[in-house]
Amino acid sequence: MATASTNTTTSALAQLKLTDARKPQQVPQVVLRRNKLALRVWQQMELAKAQASGGEYRVTKYRSYTDIETGVRRQVEQHVMVKPWWFSTAAGKLAVSVRYGSRVLELARGKWAVEIAHADNLTATLDAIRAAVLAGELDAAIDTAATKLRAGFTRGVR
Repeated sequence: MATASTNTTTSALAQLKLTDARKPQQVPQVVLRRNKLALRVWQQMELAKAQASGGEYRVTKYRSYTDIETGVRRQVEQHVMVKPWWFSTAAGKLAVSVRYGSRVLELARGKWAVEIAHADNLTATLDAIRAAVLAGELDAAIDTAATKLRAGFTRGVR
């Protein structure tokens, strides 16, 4: 009876295309940064949709703290407001700047924002920005911003 199940397993595997591919142990830093920015752009899209429908959008984050009296570590759920990346220009049009952390990304040489003719095009523009991020078109700008952000956290030599 054991041979019958082994033959069934072998024939089932024979129908599949097998490969020697293995899951990578680490994800490259470029991909992590792209995914982080793509998530933030998606949050902006959700915020734009919520504001268009008259609602509000908040992100749920978890904060850990240690209780002083008992010494037990606890997690607390917090709702964080998402700040919009879009603003009105002097010409009365809508513009969207892309942020990585606290830094505004330079989208092209000397260009820091995307101009939008009408507020109805906001989600479509954010979707196009997200597609550009995932395609790797903003990798150089993300790397520059990440380097500047990281430099702000280093301590000076004493």
